[in-house]
Amino acid sequence: MEVASTPWLAGVAAFAFTTAVQAQTPAASPPPAQASRTTVYQSDYFAQFAPRTALDIAQHVPGFQLDLGSTQGATGSVDVRGFAGTAGNVVINGSRPSSKAETLDSTLQRIPAQQVVRVEVSPGDLFGSDYSGRSQVLNVILSKDAGFDADVTASATRRFTGYIQPNLSGSAIIRRGPSTFNFSAGLGRNKQYEEGTDTLTDPATGDLLEFRRKHNVYENRDPYLAAAYALEHGANDSYRVNVRWQPSSFDLYQRNLVTPDVGPQHDDNLYQNYKDPVFELGGDVTRPLAGGAIKFVALATRRKRDDVDLSLVRNGLIEDGATVVGGFHQTIEAQRNETLGRLSWTRSTLLGFSFEAGAEAAYNTLDDHVTLSGFDENGDEVPIDLPISDATVKEKRAEVYVNAGKNLSPHLRIDGGINFEFSHLTVSGDASEDRKLKFLKPSLTLDWKPGKTWHAQLSVKRTVAQLDFYDFISSADFSAQRINGGNAGLQPQRAWEFRATVDHPILGDGLIKLDLGHDQVSLLQDRILICDPDHPLECFDAPGNIGTGRRDFAALTVDVPLSTLWSGLRVKGGATLQRTRVDDPIDGKPRKWSGFFPAWQWNVDVRRDSGK
Repeated sequence: MEVASTPWLAGVAAFAFTTAVQAQTPAASPPPAQASRTTVYQSDYFAQFAPRTALDIAQHVPGFQLDLGSTQGATGSVDVRGFAGTAGNVVINGSRPSSKAETLDSTLQRIPAQQVVRVEVSPGDLFGSDYSGRSQVLNVILSKDAGFDADVTASATRRFTGYIQPNLSGSAIIRRGPSTFNFSAGLGRNKQYEEGTDTLTDPATGDLLEFRRKHNVYENRDPYLAAAYALEHGANDSYRVNVRWQPSSFDLYQRNLVTPDVGPQHDDNLYQNYKDPVFELGGDVTRPLAGGAIKFVALATRRKRDDVDLSLVRNGLIEDGATVVGGFHQTIEAQRNETLGRLSWTRSTLLGFSFEAGAEAAYNTLDDHVTLSGFDENGDEVPIDLPISDATVKEKRAEVYVNAGKNLSPHLRIDGGINFEFSHLTVSGDASEDRKLKFLKPSLTLDWKPGKTWHAQLSVKRTVAQLDFYDFISSADFSAQRINGGNAGLQPQRAWEFRATVDHPILGDGLIKLDLGHDQVSLLQDRILICDPDHPLECFDAPGNIGTGRRDFAALTVDVPLSTLWSGLRVKGGATLQRTRVDDPIDGKPRKWSGFFPAWQWNVDVRRDSGK
């Protein structure tokens, strides 16, 4: 049992205990083994960190930074394009999970640590086109021994108000011959309390307009059930299926005590109740063919939204019997579906090259209905017309690709590929759009690893971003106090991405790594004003394409063992510096991209493992 107290941060005390069917491991930590392009860490290496799951192991691989690949927006939509965009930088037994709804950390967290035989860190080209251009990909090798392993974690967190937050999660793996069953479940509860202040000033004069004392109560409930089955006869002969159900919900209660510069004190309230369940079914089949392997992946994801926002403004304090004299009420009902299939053929040696070719088809839809009303001075609801409140978005997308790679020497490799994509996007309802888009997306990567020391990689590729279909629909964001007008004419931004990476071992099993990047983006998606042609002064803030943008960044990662100073001491840290620029469409002056912050950040993590 561990007890931690951090009153200087949030006044939270927490404790947790874990039980597992786990064999004893030796305290020694043998150094990693290095092949020409792969660094191998046996399971004994991680015994010093007492890992419970494969996620704990991944987080303690020297110099490795977990990239989740799939990202979720506030609307619950997936903002990556197709199946390749969700790859991340981790594979299991050399294959990527067939999922978009389940992030890599969730996948790794449901694998008990005792199932991991070793992990291998290699350049991405070893694992197919989805990982080409990545300098580090972690391959988690699981045990083939028959048996049963399980991990159960229970925790409780005490908030500064005295509230006790319980949580429970668990996973189990059953292996019988070539068959593996994996089950996991969790409560996923998180309730937090916040107190703070807002000061609103006149940007022109700096005079105080309003002071707010805020009290927030957030509650996320993300219970989940997940199961997976794999029948693996070999690297080129396997069958896998996975399913996940997560009936997520979110509640917010906010009370603001408002002290205006002119007028009496009054109470404002914000209530949010969101129900956003997700269901996903996926799987893949791999079979030998013509000296290589043919693989088919199928994935179906279903997401719903049933969201209610209620903002109330009163003419005084609640305890004094104040009445509602303003505010807004919004409801969103939506269904977001994604269905895709992918067929690929790979061969490790074809005319001296490693070769991969494939095709992918996807069908994405969104049915969305939004109602918005305001409260007048009598507390009565008055409907507000939005530019696009009812709409159906459909996208049919197909993509073909070819990738080839060759070792120019024992230490130098080149990989290149080309993708061609076709998509047909339609919008119907309050807006009407029908457009067809075509994209050619080449890529090229050079990977160099001389001996056991330096490793460098250069890559360039063209990418196309996935549109968030909810950006087509009008809605109000009460937290940001703005109305998003929606933009049915939005187009996906395109980018040329240049990357350079260099890393070097330090002090034994430590690592120092520098990543440099430059993005040249056309049709950059940012915020614009959309005005009613018949009423030029009635404008809405909305997403839009505003021109050409540039992004430059540098990221330094340092992972240093300091056992010579103090047994078991290790320091891991990083720093990132980035600069974004785009010409503002209103005043024409250069500015930063919206949402890309901070300009710099750094972190240091210090850990000491003293033994069992």
